[in-house]
Amino acid sequence: MTQYVSPLPKSQQDPHEKIVGAGEFTYKVNTHWGQLDPAMFPVENCHDLAIDSQGRIIMITDNVKNNIIIYSPEGKLLEAWGTEFPGAHAIKVVNENGQDYLYVVDSGWLVNPKWDGVSTDDWDSPTNKVVAQSGFIAKLSIEGRLIFSVGHPQTIGVYTPEQPFRPTDIAIANNGDFYVTDGYGSDYVLQYNKQGQYIRHWGGHDNQDPNLNLSNTHGIAIDSRKPGEPKLIISSRGERALKIFSMTGEYISTIETPGAYIGGPVLDGKFGYAPVCWSHHDGKNAEDSGFIAILDENHKVVANIGGTQPEYIDGKLQPMCSTWDLFKHCHGVCIDEQGNVYVGQWRANQSYPIKLEKL
Repeated sequence: MTQYVSPLPKSQQDPHEKIVGAGEFTYKVNTHWGQLDPAMFPVENCHDLAIDSQGRIIMITDNVKNNIIIYSPEGKLLEAWGTEFPGAHAIKVVNENGQDYLYVVDSGWLVNPKWDGVSTDDWDSPTNKVVAQSGFIAKLSIEGRLIFSVGHPQTIGVYTPEQPFRPTDIAIANNGDFYVTDGYGSDYVLQYNKQGQYIRHWGGHDNQDPNLNLSNTHGIAIDSRKPGEPKLIISSRGERALKIFSMTGEYISTIETPGAYIGGPVLDGKFGYAPVCWSHHDGKNAEDSGFIAILDENHKVVANIGGTQPEYIDGKLQPMCSTWDLFKHCHGVCIDEQGNVYVGQWRANQSYPIKLEKL
C-alpha cells in the first residue's frame, strides 16, 4: 500500500511536476502539456482521448466551438474542429486497410439555453445547465467527414420510443463489429456490424439473473490479452464493478472494484487503465475524488494513480479511494508507446489533459 513520495523536500518540488504512483507505475505529472488559449480553443469537459497511427493525441470535448482537438506528442496544437457533437463523450480510432477512422459517441447532453445559472445536477429540471436529448454514434474519416451515423434504436424496433438512448462508449472488434454502451440511457450493450446494422443487445436492469444487469454502463473494451476468444470488459459503474461478457453477450464473471465508480479500461500490453470518476466516500460518490485503476491480465488491480494503493485480504480487494491531491474526476485515458498516460477529466474547471510521464 506504499504510495510513492518524492525524495525532494516540498520546497523544491514543482507543483506541476510532482511524482505519483507506485512501483513500475510511477509517473511525473505534467500539467503544462496541451495547454491552449481557452478563449480560442475552449473545453467544457475533456471526455476522452485516443491516439492515431501517426502518434497524434486526439481529444474530444463537449464544447461545440471545437469538439475535436488534435495534439502532437509534444502537446502542440495541430488541429481543432467540430461543432456537431454537443454531447461528445467518447472517441475511438480504428485503422482499416491503412486508413484511420474516428468513431465518436455523443451521449445526448445539450447545453441548455434556459439555464438558471445555478443548477448543474438537477437532471430533470428545465433550467439545469445541460438537458437530455437522444444520443448517437458517428463514424468519420480522420479529417472529420461523416461516413454514417447510428441513432435511437426505436427506429429499427429494438427500443420503444419511451426508452432513452444516451450512449457513453464504443469498442470495435477486428471484424468491424462495434459494441455500444447505453450508459446514460437504458443500460443495454448494443452490437452492430461494420455497416452499422443491428445484431443484438443485452443488459438493462430487469434480468432475473442480477449478474446480467448493468448500472450506468459507462465504458467498454475488448480484451484479447489471453489466447482464445476475446472477451468484453464492460463497466457497471453504478455497481462499482466491471463485468466480463462473451463477444455475443453471455455473462462470464464480475470484477468487484469496491470504492471506485469505475469506467471501462483502456488496454495497453498486459495492463488495463480504467478511469475512476468518483470514490465512494462517506456513503456517496464524493466530489473531486477520481483516480486511475490499473488492472493486470488476470483482472487484479495492481496499482492506482492518484488513489490509495490496492490491498487484497484473503483474495478480496479492499475499498479504494482517491488521495485527493491529483485529480478531480477522471473520465478518459490513452497510453502512448513510451507508456505515458494522458488523462482527460470531467468537471475539472475546463482543464486540458494531464500528461503522466512514465519514470
